[in-house]
Amino acid sequence: MFPTQFTGASFTWERKKLGILITRVKSYPLSRSVEVKKETDVKYVHYGDIHTNIADEIDKNNNLPFINEIYKEYDELKLDDVIVADASEDYKGIADAAVIISNLPYTIIAGLHTIALRPTSLIKGYFLYHIFKTENFKRFGYKIGTSLKVFGISYNNLAKYKVYYPQEIEEQEKIIGILSNLTNSINLHEDYLQLLYDFRSFLLQKMFSINDTFPNLRFKQFNDKWKYKKLGEIADIISGGTPDTTKHDYWNGSINWYTPAEVGNKIFVSDSQRKITNIGLENSSAKILPVGTVLFTSRAGIGKTAILKEKGSTNQGFQSIVPKQKFLDSYFIFSMSSILKKYGESHGAGSTFLEISGKELAKAKISLPSITEQKHISKALFKLDTIITLQKQKIDNLKKLKKFLLQNIFI
Repeated sequence: MFPTQFTGASFTWERKKLGILITRVKSYPLSRSVEVKKETDVKYVHYGDIHTNIADEIDKNNNLPFINEIYKEYDELKLDDVIVADASEDYKGIADAAVIISNLPYTIIAGLHTIALRPTSLIKGYFLYHIFKTENFKRFGYKIGTSLKVFGISYNNLAKYKVYYPQEIEEQEKIIGILSNLTNSINLHEDYLQLLYDFRSFLLQKMFSINDTFPNLRFKQFNDKWKYKKLGEIADIISGGTPDTTKHDYWNGSINWYTPAEVGNKIFVSDSQRKITNIGLENSSAKILPVGTVLFTSRAGIGKTAILKEKGSTNQGFQSIVPKQKFLDSYFIFSMSSILKKYGESHGAGSTFLEISGKELAKAKISLPSITEQKHISKALFKLDTIITLQKQKIDNLKKLKKFLLQNIFI
């Protein structure tokens, strides 16, 4: 069986144990105690740096810690060396726990709980690096790893992993090039997404009047003062409920019924994981909420929000905001989620877990423009949020493509 091939592929692939394809560079049990605050010419890779993605591809931009220059006498890492973390809290941490040296602005030493590998002339370091990102390697790590207090993998066991690779270095480089270009594209898209998030944060700070009645940024046709209103004056606050779970005729109906776990990742929601029947609704404190309701989680993570795109109900983990249409726009109050979250966290109560009541949430004072200005602000933010959503989808699709290639090229 051959992996997915590209035009010009040689079909001359071999399978060999990893130990034949690399030589081992000695790692040293250097812990955090060797770090120094001043800049030196020496850094080191600790297994914690690998797991927390402080280092992925080690280059001039990495945030690895400096250590004393006396460690220069230790085995120095070179370009194309691959470093694997040999310990993790669970087996999942072993998979994808590898970094590669792509630039050497400093002397780099392999530190605590790492296995440093130097490719021979048979294989490129980046080819190995991508192999350590595959599901096949994850399964191998799970199979041969050991666990007492932490999950670990030894060099002797790692060296037994059978690597399937093209004999032609040129073919390896073509594969590396495709994956590197894809990775670079993902990174660029993620940088752009962060810029969009930063811009959104800037707009929220400037367009919403929090401690004053005049925002710093507004549309030119508006100049009236914003007015402070209690949330309960401009919206109805409605809690939810749960029908008896032992009554089968209360469940699997057609009425959407949301739990806090379903809220927070999307702006709009229209289809709940579980649904209740009319009789279930009638025999519980759950209530039908209209389209445009802003779901607001009131416990175990106060302040997650979403806007109802279809009518529905919730369990008791919500104090949902139903805007009075003449006074409050749904998207406007949704865009104030971070403000409402802070209020909920500071005014919540409870010994077991923090919770804010509907009565208390209704007391929240917010600065408010006219409904016309609210809608202008909402329209602008909605356009930006749509761009952000599309950008996230692009990144997800690129990551899926990369995962597909890793699964089908490396077998």
